[in-house]
Amino acid sequence: MDHPLIDLINQKIAEAQADGSFDNLEGAGKPLPDCDDPQNALLNRLVKEAGGVPEFVSLSRELAKLREELRETGDRTRRHDIMKEMSMMEARIELARKAYR
Repeated sequence: MDHPLIDLINQKIAEAQADGSFDNLEGAGKPLPDCDDPQNALLNRLVKEAGGVPEFVSLSRELAKLREELRETGDRTRRHDIMKEMSMMEARIELARKAYR
C-alpha cells in the first residue's frame, strides 16, 4: 500500500529536480560512506552530533565524580553512603557495557 501522500511527495521531488535543487549537493558523485548499521545510521549520526555517548560512559563519569567526592569528604556517614552509591554505579556500568555489546 502506498503512502497516502505519495503523489504530493513525487510532485514536490519532481519540482525540486526541475528547479535544480538537487544540483551541486555536498558529496555529489562520491560513494556513500561505509555503514556498519544502516538501519540506525541516521539515529547514530544524530546522537553523535549531539554529543551523545553510550550509557556506560556517562555512568563512568558519574562514578569519577563520586570518587572525587569520597576523597574530599571527611564525614564517615557520608563516606559510607558514597561507597554504597559507587558500588551500585559499578554494577550499573557493567550492565550497561554488556547491553552495549
